[in-house]
Amino acid sequence: MKNKQIIFKKRPIGVPDTDTWNLEINNIPELKEGEILVEHHYISLDPAMRGWMNDSKSYIPPVAIDDVMRAGSIGKVIQNYGNKKFAIGDCITGWGGVQQFAITNGEGWYKVDEKLATMPMYIGTLGMPGMTAYFGITEVGKIKEGDIVLVSGAAGAVGSVVGQIAKIKGCTVIGIAGGKDKCEYLKNELGFDETIDYKTENIYTALKEKCPKGIDVYFDNVGGAILDAALSKLRMHARVVICGAISQYNNKSKIQGPSNYLSLLVTRSTMQGMVVMDYAKNYGEAAKQMGLWMQQGKLKSKEAIYDGIENFQETYNRLFSGDKLGKLILKVKE
Repeated sequence: MKNKQIIFKKRPIGVPDTDTWNLEINNIPELKEGEILVEHHYISLDPAMRGWMNDSKSYIPPVAIDDVMRAGSIGKVIQNYGNKKFAIGDCITGWGGVQQFAITNGEGWYKVDEKLATMPMYIGTLGMPGMTAYFGITEVGKIKEGDIVLVSGAAGAVGSVVGQIAKIKGCTVIGIAGGKDKCEYLKNELGFDETIDYKTENIYTALKEKCPKGIDVYFDNVGGAILDAALSKLRMHARVVICGAISQYNNKSKIQGPSNYLSLLVTRSTMQGMVVMDYAKNYGEAAKQMGLWMQQGKLKSKEAIYDGIENFQETYNRLFSGDKLGKLILKVKE
């Protein structure tokens, strides 16, 4: 059997180019005792992948040169050499990387039930992005009924779930997104109270108009100028959740930091980073709650699925071009 793999070849400066990865077709090794072979159906594409390519201190080691590109994945067990955790035919999700097949001893992989949700949902709303949204807004953002919540990257995999959870919890929600279609989706489909189109609106003017009383929680997925603007609208004891900074990931020069940070002092607010892996022991609790909300029609899931491992780079680029809505997923099973 052959395995198509995306191999990381060169650390990019700025936007990854055609030299960053190679598509290779390699033989699949024989399984060792305790190992399983997983045939991937879908690969999760996330903004965090850009940070994993940098050889710098982070919450996780960088992807090594000549390794398979790191990514979350979901698929089915098709071979088993004495592994007692999983059986052939099990649908499982884990860190399988950007490839058609993955060999693993099962550590860090989890069985999921296809009868309860589709495979893409398990690497989207019920996967890492959904967990990030749930714990980021409830544990770090500490939302409570009546809060005014501002979310950037609001039409993305994390932001769209953050806003919906905030609405479920009785908050007023304002979403920042790029383009008319995304803003209409947030209001008409997901129930956001207001939206700001950063492509056509002045962010300071829009915040003054749509958040006249200020904000209690800012959930930041983009960083840069939008983070700076949001800091100017904090209410007393506000909470700023630093989840990501997609506007800064491809910078060739120094990252743009917040010049309005003294607003934290004036308003006695907090700004805290969050990494979803810190909450791994509670994923089951979050998945159960979000699954219930989905059954009740309170939480919607949207996936943008593109075919073909050969199209990995083109699809990955959609993370930063804004040419997608919801969770970006690569379908790899032919």
